[in-house]
Amino acid sequence: MLYQVRVEFNKDFVDVNNNEITVGVRSKPIDGEANKEIIKKLSKHFGVSSANVRIRSGHKSKNKIVEII
Repeated sequence: MLYQVRVEFNKDFVDVNNNEITVGVRSKPIDGEANKEIIKKLSKHFGVSSANVRIRSGHKSKNKIVEII
C-alpha cells in the first residue's frame, strides 16, 4: 500500500489519517538518518519488518511516498 508521508522535525509522533501519514522525527536529515528513523517508526506502527517499508520517492523532501508491504 502506498502512503503520502509528511515529515515534521524536532517532534516524536506518528499520525495516520487514511493513506496520509504525518511523522515527527528527531534525527537530522544528514546521511539519511531521518529517513532511517521514518522507516523504523512506520514499521513499528504497522507491525511489519523494516524491510517491508520502502521510500518510493521524496528521499530528500519533507513530502514522501512510502510503500508498506
